[in-house]
Amino acid sequence: MANYTISVNGKDHQVDAAPDTPLLWVIRDELGYVGTKFGCGIGQCGACTVHIDGVAMRSCQQPISNIGEKGNKITTIEGLSENGEHPVQQAWLEHDVPQCGYCQAGQMMSAASLLNNIPNPTDEDINAGMAGNICRCGTYLRIHAAVKTAASKLS
Repeated sequence: MANYTISVNGKDHQVDAAPDTPLLWVIRDELGYVGTKFGCGIGQCGACTVHIDGVAMRSCQQPISNIGEKGNKITTIEGLSENGEHPVQQAWLEHDVPQCGYCQAGQMMSAASLLNNIPNPTDEDINAGMAGNICRCGTYLRIHAAVKTAASKLS
């Protein structure tokens, strides 16, 4: 076990964890941010996506030792917007994207990262930026439309 100071959603937290503990488990089990979901555990589904210094990353693949030693800033779905007012969150509601909802936090975190980097994405940009985020319910067309709507709200 080691002690790490990590910044999650703008707040510093002290955590004791084994160095190889995935960030996902620290976020959920130690800090109580349960919006970030466990999906596959191998970084292939995207349900656990968070922002690390503004970049969408799979939290199940990031050991806490990498985060704690570098002083990275972590943002979870709870930190995207305090009141659900982020344009991505609003677009998700507008397009009625969620069905079961399990993947949606990861989907929204990937979309927000994409739009931070490419404010007016093309269809190809959206396809590339959202690749690897799996939706078991198949709401890909609504996700795509919501990303376009969020982009228009951000510009």
